[in-house]
Amino acid sequence: MSVIKAALGSVHGADVIDQQLSGYYVSNEISTIYPGMKIAIKSDHWQVFHKMTDAQMVKVLRDLASKVELSKFKKHPRGPKKPKPKRKKIKNKPHVSTFKLLQERNKQ
Repeated sequence: MSVIKAALGSVHGADVIDQQLSGYYVSNEISTIYPGMKIAIKSDHWQVFHKMTDAQMVKVLRDLASKVELSKFKKHPRGPKKPKPKRKKIKNKPHVSTFKLLQERNKQ
């Protein structure tokens, strides 16, 4: 995930990635797409990445990151919490703890 965020940040800006990219949506996308890729693409096609230098891998990752639509993975920040409703007191029916009721029952 760190490599993905770093590649996206180098293309789209680190601030944009930190503030607007949802890690949940990115990881969900990877977890749903990867099993299909394992079936559709044979392992010998991945060997090209084993032979790459670090600089070549960075170039490939940046190229792929430039094609990502960030709007698909946008955070949905939570709005402000609603205040808890005030408790309503019922006249002529005060609260009695269950513990006290059980103790009185056991005495009898």
